[in-house]
Amino acid sequence: MDPVVVDFAWLIGSFVFGVGLGCLTGLIPGFHVNNVALIALSLSPVAVGIGIPLDAVAGIIVACGTVHTFLNYIPSALVGAPDDNMALALLPGHRMLISGQAAQGVAYSARGSQMGMLMSIPLLIVARLMFGENPGLGLYESSRDFLPWLLLIISIFLILTETTRLPWPYWMQRATSRLVFPLPRAINIDIPLGKFRFKRKWENLNLSLGASSRVAGILVASAFFLLTGFYGWAVFELPGRSPVGMPSATLLFPGLAGLFGIANLIDIYVTTSEIPPQKQNWEMPAMKPLAVPTFLSAVVSSVMAILPGMTAAQATVVVMSARNMWGRLTDPNYIPADFEHGIQPGFNPRPVSIESSDMEGLSEEEKEIFGAALEEAGETSPDLDLSAQSQQQDLEVIAVLSSVNTAVTVMVLGFLYMVGRPRSGAALALNMMYPIDGWNAVEPPADFVRLLGITIAAGLFAVPVMIEVGKGMLKMHEIVPLRTLVISVAGFVSVLVWLSTGWVGVGVLIVGTGLGLMPPRIGIRRSHAMGIILVPIMLYTFAQTFDSFGFI
Repeated sequence: MDPVVVDFAWLIGSFVFGVGLGCLTGLIPGFHVNNVALIALSLSPVAVGIGIPLDAVAGIIVACGTVHTFLNYIPSALVGAPDDNMALALLPGHRMLISGQAAQGVAYSARGSQMGMLMSIPLLIVARLMFGENPGLGLYESSRDFLPWLLLIISIFLILTETTRLPWPYWMQRATSRLVFPLPRAINIDIPLGKFRFKRKWENLNLSLGASSRVAGILVASAFFLLTGFYGWAVFELPGRSPVGMPSATLLFPGLAGLFGIANLIDIYVTTSEIPPQKQNWEMPAMKPLAVPTFLSAVVSSVMAILPGMTAAQATVVVMSARNMWGRLTDPNYIPADFEHGIQPGFNPRPVSIESSDMEGLSEEEKEIFGAALEEAGETSPDLDLSAQSQQQDLEVIAVLSSVNTAVTVMVLGFLYMVGRPRSGAALALNMMYPIDGWNAVEPPADFVRLLGITIAAGLFAVPVMIEVGKGMLKMHEIVPLRTLVISVAGFVSVLVWLSTGWVGVGVLIVGTGLGLMPPRIGIRRSHAMGIILVPIMLYTFAQTFDSFGFI
């Protein structure tokens, strides 16, 4: 038989098999594409022995990873069991579910992943010229010494974007209540920034610690980030072994499952008893309104994909923080998107009027600014539909996160060939399976072009699959009560943790669940829990750079 026909047959076969595996990994909580990649790596000698070429096995891994990034929104938003990359989709996705708009959320997720994949492809050329060599600027090699500092700067930025205001301890409020000193002259600041005006007025030097402080929120977020970081350090150091001999057991899975999965399932069980009827709006959104946020997502993904420990969750926080900042500068009536603060357990939202007593915790300057803003909003937009604006923002968050998730996968594959560094379990399996023909010339290697073609085909094929699977999942919600489904998923994840990591993993899961219940009750963002990965990596990279004696 013609070798070209044989190669094409293996290509199609690996594509179909990889798409099927990607559907399974995307829909089954805890069954990550990294598990498939490492299993494929361990079975690659057997595959070669029976005549399956290694490039076909590589095609299976790539197709599986691509489809996974499309479909993993569904268990995150419609079931409540996210993986680490889609953890932030859980809150806006759940809000769409309980408002009867889950179908629209699935459509936006599919469009976001599709646009993220397509927009990241031309960025591969830009990344090659920036990070590669001959030709290229070689920024990756020159920036390796600054890598731990870069991770630290990004982590600090993510913490400083925390907007929650929390009260200081009561004894500190009392001790500092008299630290208010009148200024000899009032200070007025009025700076126009685009359509936004930065207005501040100070008549007193107020050093008191009040009941509504953003600094307190940032300090609590920092403490939680460090707490999950040291929890992650312990997780990486603990031994984990499957009691049934499953391969590649890792305790990071129960850690993430507890922080983002089981904890949220408990909150869903407490706050939601049933799912309202869903509107069957499966129409794909237009590309034009999502072009700017998804392109920005692809750009941020190209940077995040080369940094160890940075996932789609961190990239999404960066993109949405920039989006909120730009919205404030261009629209004076812009309401920042709430992309991580969910409904508090036991809280039933209802419209309430704002009384003067509601502003008791604010300073005089804050009361004046807040009151003026409310008065202006009432005069200019008396019929402003905040619910519709919030829902549209949720849809944009879903599209952005899905875009980042898929774009990171494409860029990780590209960086494997550009700089020879794997940044995911799938890329690590490819790197260990056979020698990577690096992208060291102007034209990319044939193997990379083939895998990129599989990526594009799998992504285009995944869109209609995702819509059909979403329809099936909503039909399941109509048959199975929500709380029964939540208990079933939590039990399934717990059993999977025991099968893959044993009783040590179950203990890690319990501790992670306790930590994961904290953010919504405190009011801070859930993404700070990604310190479980970032802090150990920063400790490791700083130790490599500065700890030549091995103290750390």
